[in-house]
Amino acid sequence: MAAKIKKGDKVIVLAGKNRGAEGEVTKVLTKENRVVVSGVNVVAKHQKQTQTERGGIIRREAPIHVSNVALSVDGKPTRVGFKVQEDGKKVRVAKRTGEVIDV
Repeated sequence: MAAKIKKGDKVIVLAGKNRGAEGEVTKVLTKENRVVVSGVNVVAKHQKQTQTERGGIIRREAPIHVSNVALSVDGKPTRVGFKVQEDGKKVRVAKRTGEVIDV
């Protein structure tokens, strides 16, 4: 199955405490249907000190369910569709504008 949201895409958060926030997808977790977005859903984790790492409170992005984000086109959320071009290549298309999405 082709992915509608890929690494490097600019997305807008649709639901949750970070609603309206915009960021870039840094990681896609396909088996859990989640994405990690830079600067969004930042959580504080209390890390115990080990021989190699320092301890303390570490801030990092937690995954968000893919249904709570939408691709951003011109600052507005849009759904993603697929279209087969004349040369037989399958491409992602923004439903709002109809333009081909480049990665």
